[in-house]
Amino acid sequence: MAPYESDDSVHTGDADGLPSGRRRAARYAVPVAVVGVAAATIGLVPALADSGDPDLPKITAQQLIEKIAQSDVQQLSGTVKVSADLGLPDLGGLESGLMSGAARGGDGSSADPGTKLTELAAGTHTLRVAADGEDRQKISLIESAAEYSLVHNGKDVWGYDSKSNEVYHGTAAESGGKHRDRMPATPKDFADEALKAADDTTSVKVDGTARVAGRDAYKLVLRPKHASGTTVGAISIAVDAKTGLPLKFTLTPASGGAAVVDAGFTRISFARPAASTFDFTPPKGAKVTEEKDARGGGGKGAERSWKPGAGPGAGARQGLAGAGPKVLGKGWNSIAVLDSGSKGGIPSSSGKGDLGGFLGSLGDSVSGKFGKGTVFSTRLVNALITDDGKVYVGAVTKGELVKAANSGQ
Repeated sequence: MAPYESDDSVHTGDADGLPSGRRRAARYAVPVAVVGVAAATIGLVPALADSGDPDLPKITAQQLIEKIAQSDVQQLSGTVKVSADLGLPDLGGLESGLMSGAARGGDGSSADPGTKLTELAAGTHTLRVAADGEDRQKISLIESAAEYSLVHNGKDVWGYDSKSNEVYHGTAAESGGKHRDRMPATPKDFADEALKAADDTTSVKVDGTARVAGRDAYKLVLRPKHASGTTVGAISIAVDAKTGLPLKFTLTPASGGAAVVDAGFTRISFARPAASTFDFTPPKGAKVTEEKDARGGGGKGAERSWKPGAGPGAGARQGLAGAGPKVLGKGWNSIAVLDSGSKGGIPSSSGKGDLGGFLGSLGDSVSGKFGKGTVFSTRLVNALITDDGKVYVGAVTKGELVKAANSGQ
């Protein structure tokens, strides 16, 4: 194993005194998500790492974080292996249908990126990715007998589902003159979020080296300093030694066992992709859905543009959370609180055909000073829905959710 330097005292709470690249990596972000969308946006799994640990110059955790923040890879192409093991119940495809319907706001195009995003919530998937600067990216989800592609080329964003021969056309939103509109599915997407969450509740270390997709890499490991209450065990990021690009991302739960989230390149090239890679013309006979039409007939606020860093599905999160959830706690123990507007919670039992009762049977009934409610659990994200319509959700234990509800906030 190559020499390295551990750094367990990386301070990320005071970003103002750090270099610009360090500040960018240290921005605080709450490591929680809204019910349902959380599973859909976490997705990814085992990339094949090459055998043998390369001999690399030693580096501190702070230096490696700065290297990630300063990475400016503009051109690449490759293959990413993705999967998730959230421990969701097997509903025979029902959960995918429900989440897909929520993501696209009811009946809509199967080529809508918000619909396809839910498929990354479970199982193993293969993605082909390509990028050429800020204005051109492409991600293709390879299926057994079909393919889904999301193409961003200039102001246009195209989604195409070959199975249904449907096309979804939208526009790329601009922020600060930069376009980064893509499905959040690469190790870098997840590494960025993890590093934003690395505040003073986080232990950050360099833990040796690895070979990923034929590249030499350092291994950066993030752990909660105080494990009590959080469901997160550790996050490991394999960082390309030359470019600083995250090549693999793995999230393991505090309960142990297989990784909940693991994403990594199995093949990568930093050569510029051919310009034709990002060309798209709707196939003959394809059904084309325009974004503004899918969002409500083109009225004010109906058109949804993909914003940099948000990724498809952000609209669904905003719809569930309104202006944004209230946040209790700090760091890994943060809990998002929102009002669903639905009184009565989830019924614990019901007659035949009652979906609410069926969903209630999948959760655990709890009670406390707050009253009564139902907790829905995965291996990472847990959510408490109270009978008065409040929702508490986070990467925390059931006990922490009940404690938060009891606080009356």
